[in-house]
Amino acid sequence: MKNTKIMYDKKAKLKEPILLVGLPGIGNVGNLVVEHIRRELNAKKYATLRSPHFPHQTIMLKNGSMRLVNNRFYHCKNKNGKSLILLVGDAQAGGPKGQYIVNDRIVRFFKKIGGKQVYTIGGYSAGNNYVQNPRVFGVSTSKTNRENLSKNGVIFGQAAGSIWGSAGIIPVFANDYGIPSACIMGETGMLEIDANAAKAVLELLKNILNIDIKLDNLERIKKETEKILKNIEEASKEQGDQQTPGYKSNENLSYIR
Repeated sequence: MKNTKIMYDKKAKLKEPILLVGLPGIGNVGNLVVEHIRRELNAKKYATLRSPHFPHQTIMLKNGSMRLVNNRFYHCKNKNGKSLILLVGDAQAGGPKGQYIVNDRIVRFFKKIGGKQVYTIGGYSAGNNYVQNPRVFGVSTSKTNRENLSKNGVIFGQAAGSIWGSAGIIPVFANDYGIPSACIMGETGMLEIDANAAKAVLELLKNILNIDIKLDNLERIKKETEKILKNIEEASKEQGDQQTPGYKSNENLSYIR
């Protein structure tokens, strides 16, 4: 496979498609958000993206089969009947060249199917501290987007620095193709998987996208995470280097940085 390709799994009739991108990144916020929407709205598989710029790995499946590392498009509808195109995946493209090629291919594909709006979802790093009440920041190529998202609680003008990967590149490329776009980021820190930041983003997206979704599962993960962090904090206060009974080193907790 020499080129990045997008193959249809099953075509569908779309109405004013909105693309929501949630690929692995800081705190895995984007991945958590879009995967949650996919499950809640029972989205159907639409297309698969394969690229030589993804890691050279295959994923072993529960049925004993296997597949290449890829990105996947799903489709569903919001309460107004508009089509939501959800992009999730195992990994982002590697290296600057791969990022440019794959993200440009994603935007051109979305343009081809009549795309009207792009939202990428990511995490905004708040350092190494767990964020109890995360804020949701945004940047956008569109003044109208900034105004509309601000009314729904997204904070503009306070985030600073660079956005790495698809979350930042896709909105800029979308603008080049005449598609309004924005990057929405949940404030996160310390965690590899931050359900709290994802929940904060989803609370706003319910109104922005006009969808009905439950957040019970994310709330449960949030509480479990906070309990683990509290135990670690208490254990770290113990005198000496002896391991506290019942305390597990955070080296065994894959979701702690």
